[in-house]
Amino acid sequence: MPTHPTSTMTLGKALNEGLRKAMENDPKVLIMGEDVGRLGGVFRVTDGLQKDFGEDRVIDTPLAESGIIGTAIGLAIRGFRPVCEIQFDGFVFPAFDQIVSQVARLHYRSAGNVKVPITIRIPYGGGIGAVEHHSESPEAYFAHAAGLKVVTCSNAVDAYSMIQQAIACDDPVIFFEPKRRYWDKAEVDTTASADPLWSANVVREGITATLITYGPSVRTCVEAAAAAEVDGHDLEVIDLRALSPIDWDAVFASVGKTEHAIVVSEAPVFASLAGEIAARISEKCFYSLEAPVLRVGGYSTPYPTSRIEEDFLPDLDRILDAVDRSLAY
Repeated sequence: MPTHPTSTMTLGKALNEGLRKAMENDPKVLIMGEDVGRLGGVFRVTDGLQKDFGEDRVIDTPLAESGIIGTAIGLAIRGFRPVCEIQFDGFVFPAFDQIVSQVARLHYRSAGNVKVPITIRIPYGGGIGAVEHHSESPEAYFAHAAGLKVVTCSNAVDAYSMIQQAIACDDPVIFFEPKRRYWDKAEVDTTASADPLWSANVVREGITATLITYGPSVRTCVEAAAAAEVDGHDLEVIDLRALSPIDWDAVFASVGKTEHAIVVSEAPVFASLAGEIAARISEKCFYSLEAPVLRVGGYSTPYPTSRIEEDFLPDLDRILDAVDRSLAY
């Protein structure tokens, strides 16, 4: 752990420290995944943990995602708290059947008698110059599956606390990590009390319109809000943090105040989580809205090559264009 309670950490390092703290607090916490031990993970999130906790608790697995999750299910049923790393977002699909057919349903199937406290870490999103299977945003698949909790951090402060909270949760948690934010730094107080895991945060207050976002797009929206000040717009930015369940009270309170809502994420817009959020806002805030709820996201294509990925990802121009369109109604 850091020498001082407060220190500057990258998001990746904060995850590492959070994992270390969880393992120190509970000997039943195990880490499993491809290259998580000796290598320390492809993004070095588990760096040094096998050296300090041993090969029985930080386990290098075969390249078999279905096997990783299947093994974790058995361990969880026997009282362990496995933390599984899926090396890249697009690699999760060989394990999809295990996750949605077994992990998500065992508690319900057993009438509440079997708990499955598995945390599945998935680096996701683009922005690192990688190709398909390494830059995708599959969060809607898992938010749609009843029985799974789905969360995502956007900064080092949340990363440190949220990974510990996810591991301590008795329900299975899909923990999405925004890979292009792994190197973003922040001051992390390891002694501070954490926000509830399922709560959204208002990261920037405003009155003109609400930008609702999560994960890698939070920083982009904050930068867009700063740029919008030039045109006299005061944008509020909400970091959802939890994608299932969603903190609807925070969303509705903000939209009720600003009367304009734009949902931003990297995932393709069609049949997306952004679509569910937009629909729920339209249902619950209909009489407060001065314009339709707009969405800014990726396109309905496979993830493009690195040379054109910046044209695929939401940027300041596309977000600010949506703000202008919303305010023009």
